[in-house]
Amino acid sequence: MNAEEAPAAAAHFYPVDILEDNPEVVQESSVAYYSTFGIQAGTSPQYYSLPTGEKVKLEDASVCFLPMYRDEPKYKILVLVNPQDRKTVLAVYLNKSWWSIEEIMKTSDSSREGLIQVQSFGERIVLFILNYVIFGKLERNLDDDMFFLPHSAKEHAKILWRNGAAIAFYTTKMKGSLCGKSSGECYMLPVLDTAFVRREHRREGLGMKMLLDFCQTFENEDALGLSCPISTAMYQVCHKFLLAYPEEQDRLWEVEAPGDWGQRVNIWLKIQLEPRLSYRKVTRRVTSEEADSCHRERFQDDEPRPSDNGEMNKDSQNREAAQKITENKDCIMMMKEFTPQPPDKENLNQEIHDVQKIAKRKSNKTDVIENKPAKQGRPSF
Repeated sequence: MNAEEAPAAAAHFYPVDILEDNPEVVQESSVAYYSTFGIQAGTSPQYYSLPTGEKVKLEDASVCFLPMYRDEPKYKILVLVNPQDRKTVLAVYLNKSWWSIEEIMKTSDSSREGLIQVQSFGERIVLFILNYVIFGKLERNLDDDMFFLPHSAKEHAKILWRNGAAIAFYTTKMKGSLCGKSSGECYMLPVLDTAFVRREHRREGLGMKMLLDFCQTFENEDALGLSCPISTAMYQVCHKFLLAYPEEQDRLWEVEAPGDWGQRVNIWLKIQLEPRLSYRKVTRRVTSEEADSCHRERFQDDEPRPSDNGEMNKDSQNREAAQKITENKDCIMMMKEFTPQPPDKENLNQEIHDVQKIAKRKSNKTDVIENKPAKQGRPSF
C-alpha cells in the first residue's frame, strides 16, 4: 500500500490506542524505515497526501528526527516536514505508517474523557505534539518570539480529552522534585508549571477547569504554586477562579523555584493590590533565570501558555550577571538541538546496521526495513 493510500484504509484506532509502550521499539522501527531511503533509488517515488489534497514526496529533504524529551535526547521520533519550511511538521511516522498531526490528537477509547494523567508512551507523544508542534509552531501568534522545548521524560502531566480528541494539557512540578539538573534544591510545594488550550477551544472555561483540577488533586496541601511570572491573561483566569472558589484564595501563590516563603506572593492579595493586572496587556521579555530552560510565559485569551523557569533565582545580582553569558549560550545550543534538522546519516549508520543485524537473526522471511505500511487499518481524514 502506497503512502498516499494509507488514509483511505479507514479504521477506528489511532496511535495513542495501538502504539507499543516502548520507546526503543518505536525508534527502532523509525530508524529501519529511514534506512530505506538510501535504497529506493530507481524505484517509484512515494508521496504523503495532506488533508488539503497536496502531496509531499517522502525523501531525505522532507524527513527529520526530533528529540521527544529535553533530558533524554536519545529518544527521537521521525517526522515529515514541509520541504519549503522545515519548521512545519506535517506528519509523524509511528507503527510503520505516517499519521497526520490531527490523527495523533485523536483516540478511539471512550474512557479517555476529561483530564487524564499521562502514563503511556503514546500519551507522551500526544503531549509532545500538543506542546512542541501545535502550541510551539502551528497555533502561535505570528508576532510571537517564543519557542518551545519538549518536557522531561517523567514530566507530571495531564491531557484534557474531549469527544475523542486531545484539546489541552497542563504540567505540574511535584513537591520534592528537583528544580533543575544543575540544582540540588527541590520544590517546596506543588507548582502548576505549563498549560495550553488549543485555539478552537479557548473561551470555554478550560483554563479554570484545569486550575480547579490542580487544586483538587492536591487538596491536602496548604499551599499551591503557579510558576512565576504570571501573565495578565492568567491573572484574569485566577481572578475568576478565586471569585468562584473563595476557599482557594489563601492557597494559591505565584512562586519562584523552589518556592520558599520568601519566593511566594499570594495571588489573590496581589490582584486586590494591583487590580489593573486583570485588564492591561503585558508583553514580557525572557529573564536570565528563564534563559536556562529557554521557555517564556505568556497567555492568550483566557488560557495559559507554557512556562518553565528551570532553575531557581540566583543568590545575588552579581551571580546572575556572571552566569548570564553562559546561560544564553546554553539557550542557543538547546534551540539548535530541538530545531528540525535533516537526519545525521553518520550518527544513524550504526543504528541502522544494528537494526538490520537483529532483523536477520529474527527471521529470514521478514525484512525489518521493508518499505511497507502496517496491515492494520488507518483512519480516513
